[in-house]
Amino acid sequence: MFIQTESTPNPATLKFLPGQSVLEMGTADFPSADTAEASPLARRIFAVSGVAGVFFGTDFVTVTKTDAVAWEHVKPAILGAIMEHFQSGAPVMEGAGAAAAAGGHAAHDGPDGEIVKQIKDLLDTRVRPAVAQDGGDITFHGFDRGVVYLHMQGACAGCPSSTLTLKMGIENLLRHYIPEVIEVRPVAA
Repeated sequence: MFIQTESTPNPATLKFLPGQSVLEMGTADFPSADTAEASPLARRIFAVSGVAGVFFGTDFVTVTKTDAVAWEHVKPAILGAIMEHFQSGAPVMEGAGAAAAAGGHAAHDGPDGEIVKQIKDLLDTRVRPAVAQDGGDITFHGFDRGVVYLHMQGACAGCPSSTLTLKMGIENLLRHYIPEVIEVRPVAA
């Protein structure tokens, strides 16, 4: 098994491509070891000292390290953990966690339903594919009085360029197509 790695715009995060499916659909975000109980793969990766976060896409695993360790020290152990997992035949997600791995947008049942539908459509067609290339995901969290709230995951969470991506990229895109959008803000997990 050969696992490729790619850098991301976030220097604390690397993207690992195992050459096979990770999740059938959607994403799964594990911002800490405490949140990894539903995933044998995430638990295995968190067992590596210095791992701060794990994120799964359909064909990639994104790992965020702590500032205290260097990639050259933790990358071999992470590669080993991913390889061991896929060779073991164990599932990536277990039980209810497998169903919860959709990682989609938050539901919205307010008076702005049509605007929210347009926001989600633009995120799904224009934004999410681009940020998946960088090992992350951005999902809809809410819309209130012209402000769109987005949840940043994987390489996007904590990335130095995420504010620029939100303001100059996503905010401009949404404002261009949806005049009701005034501003875009990130939300914490």
